[in-house]
Amino acid sequence: MFKYNRHEPKSTLLYKIIEEHYPAFVSRLAEDGRVLPVYIHKEFEDYLKCGLLEHGFLRLRCEGCHHERLLAFSCKHRGFCPSCCAKRMTESSALLVDTVLPRQPMRQWVLSVPFPLRFLFANQPHVMSKVLGIVYRIIATYLIKRAGYNKKTARTGAVTLIQRFGSALNLNVHFHMLFLDGVYVDDISKESHQRFVSVTHHRVADIANLTHKMSLMIARYLERAGFIARDAENTYLVTGSVNDNEMAEHQGHSIQYRISMGFQKGKKVFALQALPPLPADTQGLDLLGKMAGFSLHAGVSAQVGQRDKLERLCRYIARPPIAAHRLSLTQEGNIRYELKTPYRNGTTHMVFEPLDFISKLAALVPTPRVNLTRFHGVFAPNSHYRAAIINKVSANKPLENTIQTAAEKRGAMTWAVRLKRVFNIDMKICEACGSAVKVVACIDDPVVINKILAHLQIAQSDQVMLPVSRAPPVALLPG
Repeated sequence: MFKYNRHEPKSTLLYKIIEEHYPAFVSRLAEDGRVLPVYIHKEFEDYLKCGLLEHGFLRLRCEGCHHERLLAFSCKHRGFCPSCCAKRMTESSALLVDTVLPRQPMRQWVLSVPFPLRFLFANQPHVMSKVLGIVYRIIATYLIKRAGYNKKTARTGAVTLIQRFGSALNLNVHFHMLFLDGVYVDDISKESHQRFVSVTHHRVADIANLTHKMSLMIARYLERAGFIARDAENTYLVTGSVNDNEMAEHQGHSIQYRISMGFQKGKKVFALQALPPLPADTQGLDLLGKMAGFSLHAGVSAQVGQRDKLERLCRYIARPPIAAHRLSLTQEGNIRYELKTPYRNGTTHMVFEPLDFISKLAALVPTPRVNLTRFHGVFAPNSHYRAAIINKVSANKPLENTIQTAAEKRGAMTWAVRLKRVFNIDMKICEACGSAVKVVACIDDPVVINKILAHLQIAQSDQVMLPVSRAPPVALLPG
């Protein structure tokens, strides 16, 4: 069992960058007569409070030795906060593996779209939803036909996690779809009345045909809806089809890898190419189709007995947009971000000016009330087949063999369960004596917070521990 160390946000480079440059970013926008949307401003403001004791905390006490620690509140946003996004990643992946995805082969289908459509999806989420429905129906129809059935006799399902970021912190709205690698058909001989028929052998020609069909059907829908226009040579977004909001310019520059602020506005973001151009790597790209800016990849799958691999795959597609350990500063004070995998042209790092870096973060924040996880087919909440197909195991597994109420079983994974599942850290057990640890108070009153922190005589970023118990006064000692 590993030891828990409290997160220190003020010590991270990302926090220091935002704390120093976000006010200047807002001031620069004000000089140009622009303001940030309220939800993006709240994202930055709450991030600067995330994990800091002066903004509220829980008191945890050991029932045996009475050792106490303080647990700071988090911002719980889904834009760029590494800590909260990592918590959401863990919870989402555990929920999918434990309570949704059945023990059947699963395959990941990844669809990327052309730059103009990324911009359209970022500004018009309802259009993105319509397009996602088209994509699901095309792949589902393909699987049903490959299995030898039709839509009346067979059905499949998928879970889509919508990613908004690329590896270079660019805005890149694309779909990661976890599809059943097969279909369910009716079978009265089985208790659940559902029999699974696997479709595991896919051909490159099939992926290419699907990509071509998707590009045509998506373009046809967008043209009918008035979002794009086509002439003899070009396809382009119709003027006025995208909301003229405060973030449109920042999103456009982020999608195109361009600088959005400063005297170099509109130029390409500076990239470091420390390696010679790499040869084309075709490993894992055997099931890849490309057509008119669309890219469809179906080369990653998890078989029935590979639940650990499936959970790792879920964590990968639900991961945070920023890997804080790959951030660094140049000698000029710019922000250097290391790519996880070098590009084929040898690019290993992207270099941002501070205000442009803040702009890139702002572009990644999703619009409020837009669900980034979608359930289709047999996994849909209103599906008649969902109850007979999905897993029966509760995602909020107790750390001990305790009886849970119905509300607890339906609830989200607790913070303690996340730590135990991912890092093998059990926060309900005292590190000193092994006794149970419980929450004894929730402190959110600023006056009380200041009194407690002053009494503990600690810096707000130091390790939090209560003072060692003192001996009784000498006058009270016997004899």
